[in-house]
Order: sequence, then structure tokens, then C-alpha cells
Amino acid sequence: MALSISAVVLLAIIVFLLIKKSGLKAGHAIVCMLLGFYLASSTIAPTISELTSNIAGMIGSISF
Repeated sequence: MALSISAVVLLAIIVFLLIKKSGLKAGHAIVCMLLGFYLASSTIAPTISELTSNIAGMIGSISF
């Protein structure tokens, strides 16, 4: 059975858990979100996208 989940949903869940369990402040989460928006519009965005796709492909090819 294959489970597919959006990276945005997964990251949102991680941030939510960090805020609740690890003491991450809401202000810190907002700064991280703004950094993500600025990185998405920068020239490094295609490289980050390719890197995450490659990592997802490596994780997807692992068989248990």
C-alpha cells in the first residue's frame, strides 16, 4: 500500500507539533514561513525543488 502526502501538509504537521511539544514560539514559526516564501522566489528555488524530489525518490525506492 502506497501512502502519498503533500510535503506542505507534512511540514505543517511538523511545525504544529514543534509548537505544541517542543516550545517553538509562534513568532519563530512565522519567521520560518517567511523564509520559505523568500526562498521560493529566489534563484535557489529550482535547486531546492530538485533536491527534495531526489530525496523523496530515494525514500520512495526503499523497500521493507
